[in-house]
Amino acid sequence: MVIFADGADLNSIIELNKNPLVQGFTTNPTLMRKSGVTDYKEFALQVLKEVSKPVSFEVIADDFPTMYTQALEVASWGLNVFVKIPITTTEGTSTVALIDELTKEGVKINVTAITTIEQVKHVLPVMNAGSYVSVFAGRIADTGVDPLYIMYDVIELAHRKTIEVIWASPREVFNIYQAQRIGCDIITCTSDLIRKYEALKGKDLTEYSLETVQMFFRDATESGLKL
Repeated sequence: MVIFADGADLNSIIELNKNPLVQGFTTNPTLMRKSGVTDYKEFALQVLKEVSKPVSFEVIADDFPTMYTQALEVASWGLNVFVKIPITTTEGTSTVALIDELTKEGVKINVTAITTIEQVKHVLPVMNAGSYVSVFAGRIADTGVDPLYIMYDVIELAHRKTIEVIWASPREVFNIYQAQRIGCDIITCTSDLIRKYEALKGKDLTEYSLETVQMFFRDATESGLKL
């Protein structure tokens, strides 16, 4: 399993690109808004000047003709570009027909915002080997549903067609270990999660307990708390 860094801060992407742990990058419009990106193409081309690893950029339209045109435009930016297509439009209309058309055009696809096995079963038949399905395991878990059962089934189905499965939106470092154990191909992680993973991997739990106690005492002292 490999880690893809998830974000839209150019400086962070450049720095993470030097990290051998990071084997690719993903972005989305929400992350771009958070990072203050206003010129999509300019940002993307700046990223691609620095990064030769796989990078996923998402279409931003909601109607099929414009999504198709945007997908071809995004794909033209580089051989390492995967085009993110949401599994439905904002009104819930399936994008499988669009994905089928783009796949036939040779566009490398990353189907995003997937949360159910039914969505995966619907889209896999029109996808080519080497494409990605991004299952938002973190969002699934947020609803109280254990994503592992869904991820197991997705991996089994996707690997029959040599399609790679992305564990998207992880909430904690342990998700990295979970994804690895069940045979997931990729997990997307924020820079903060990557740093935490690197800092704490294999850490002695007794030492970690002591550091926690020391932190509580230090913060109480520095805050001038009194009883």
